[in-house]
Amino acid sequence: MIGKGRRMRRILKSGKTFIVPMDHGITKPSETLSNIDRVLSQIEGIADAVVLHKGVAKHSCHIQRSDMGLIIHLSASTSISPDPNRKTIVGSVEKAIQLGADAVSIHVNIGSDTEHEQLKEAGFVAEVCDDFGIPLLAMVYARGVDLEEKSVDNVIHAARVGYELGADIVKVTYTGSLKSFAKVVESVGIPVVMAGGSKKGEEELLLMIRDAVLAGAAGVAVGRNVFEHPKPQLIARAIRMIVHEDVDVEEAMVVLNEGDMANMQRK
Repeated sequence: MIGKGRRMRRILKSGKTFIVPMDHGITKPSETLSNIDRVLSQIEGIADAVVLHKGVAKHSCHIQRSDMGLIIHLSASTSISPDPNRKTIVGSVEKAIQLGADAVSIHVNIGSDTEHEQLKEAGFVAEVCDDFGIPLLAMVYARGVDLEEKSVDNVIHAARVGYELGADIVKVTYTGSLKSFAKVVESVGIPVVMAGGSKKGEEELLLMIRDAVLAGAAGVAVGRNVFEHPKPQLIARAIRMIVHEDVDVEEAMVVLNEGDMANMQRK
């Protein structure tokens, strides 16, 4: 599939990728995403790709001139729903292509009450993606009653679901250690991307990213820890250094500290 291969190279640069998901506005509005073009301009040239819903991409002035890869997210649910884990498809591969997408993404919660519906939709989307030669990023998580999302067995199961349904890249929860996450990476034959998850301290986040990369992950998808950071450009640069330049956490932290020093000097 020539088209899919070309588009994949826009997302994975030399086999590695740093993705910034910003599809959170449907789940729960965030003040930090109220001016999304400002965030996009701050991470331009740093992130390899961004994840947006179709409406945001449609109305964004920055996306029209951006060189970052564009991934259109097709799944949604809201935090005020009786079941936020019930993801449903709200867009199409065809519309994503019309918007200039390099890939599309879907969200599947295995173990949820609506798992069967989400699996059915994911399988269908994967086939359409093959037909149109556009990569599919599957975000798959173990989320249901009494499920441990970070369990190694559950994360491996989530990765296998994405792989077996036909995804080209799978995004999963970090398992907590380099050794255990290596088992996740080894369990599938497609690139594995680590999810950034909830807000964390800078050093904790960078250490987690470094271990995931050492475990064999193709990269990371970090949203809230970038767009909710007081200095999105600096944290994005630090993440990119670890993913693409193979630097250690201490060296990446220098970027953030230099930003603090520059602010102090201006004062």
